[in-house]
Amino acid sequence: MSARPTRTATRGQLALDLPLELPPIALAPEWKDQPRLWGHTFHPMCSYLASFPAALTHAFIARYTRPGDVVLDPFSGRGTTPLQACAEGRVGVGNDLNPFAHLLTAAKVEPATRAQAVTRLAQLRLGWNAVAHDWLVLGERVVADPVGPAALVPIAGSGTGPDDGREPVPAEVALAFHPRTLGQLLFVRTSLRFDDRTDRFLAAALTGILHGKSASYLSELMPNTFSMAPRYVRGFAARTAFASPERDVFDGLGKKLDRLFRQPPPSIEGIALLGDARDVAPRAGAALRARGRADRARLVVTSPPYLRVVKYGYYNWLRTWFLGFDARAIDASLDDAHHREPYLLFLRDVLAGLRPILADDAVVVLVIGDVETDRGRRLPGGVGLAERAWAAAAEPEGYRLAGVALDDVAAVRKMTKLWGDEAGRATKTDRILVLGATEAGRRRALAGAGVDVDWTWPPRAIRAI
Repeated sequence: MSARPTRTATRGQLALDLPLELPPIALAPEWKDQPRLWGHTFHPMCSYLASFPAALTHAFIARYTRPGDVVLDPFSGRGTTPLQACAEGRVGVGNDLNPFAHLLTAAKVEPATRAQAVTRLAQLRLGWNAVAHDWLVLGERVVADPVGPAALVPIAGSGTGPDDGREPVPAEVALAFHPRTLGQLLFVRTSLRFDDRTDRFLAAALTGILHGKSASYLSELMPNTFSMAPRYVRGFAARTAFASPERDVFDGLGKKLDRLFRQPPPSIEGIALLGDARDVAPRAGAALRARGRADRARLVVTSPPYLRVVKYGYYNWLRTWFLGFDARAIDASLDDAHHREPYLLFLRDVLAGLRPILADDAVVVLVIGDVETDRGRRLPGGVGLAERAWAAAAEPEGYRLAGVALDDVAAVRKMTKLWGDEAGRATKTDRILVLGATEAGRRRALAGAGVDVDWTWPPRAIRAI
């Protein structure tokens, strides 16, 4: 890249050199100046690797949409784009193939009300008080001997009692929690049903407090950003004689709900879809029509999965266990181990599949990271990926290029900052590729790039409620 001709960004542009092949777009990176937790209070429901900030999403929603417009993210992750869209009066649509990501997105864009969540939590607490003894015995058995025949637990969501043991608990789960805390978690895990929006909301909120390094989390064995490798967990627990402090699940969840509901839920509900990004258009269109909404998106803001860097199941194995998902099956289903050429083919299929859901003047924003290393080894073809994505995936499908902006990703702001010497090295630069679905979309993208954006949050209408 250093040997290639460059041009310097124009005034109002990022102060970086951009490749000559891709023209710059005059987008001031104001999202970098906002507080880390800028945006709706549902955003930090649960940490999630490789997520971009809500402020970045707002920079494009404010410029390229009006209230009531549809905003789509075919790789929604924890739901940042659709949630922020709903919070700003748009119809946010998020799609992901990862069931954990789908649950987080659904909890945010189709949420419970505060009254519903608090009432359901009270029901769970009363239910626990009636049967606590038997669940406590089960929790103690699991912690004492997680591989023993008496340590089988009910299946997640089965609604059965502690004596209906059907599956083993990973030994690392037994290491992570105090016996009483584990007993409560097993009771709640069995009781919650994800086809109920209130239960789904509570489940998503619980995943955000399962583990972390403060008293607000149910276990202090690992950081909150991701689950440490099972082998590391076993070794760390053995070296440090780790014993988890007793934490009350119901108290912890109640405090989490207080934090989430510091702002009211968005006034507009969005749509959460579970499936492959390559066929999101017909599913999104059908869901929008069923809601009586416009069935074309005027804006897409998304970050396609980075090359080889994140295994979403593996790095969330404790959360997926709690939810009853199979972490290995999640990683087997996701396109997270692409080499460059298959990745570009995959991205072209995604962009081709988006066509039926896009308005004629739609703007498409792709946040694509340069991936320099993978587990400490240099990854061939990982740098300049946005240029390759334009040439091999977007341009052949008829998209029009408005421009590209570079976004330096500071290591201290990355979710991977806890990975020691590897922190921040995998993706030092995000390239924001701004496309038009047609020439009309390209012109709209260029015309809106210089629009002043109001960064006041929450808006006055929300603060007044």
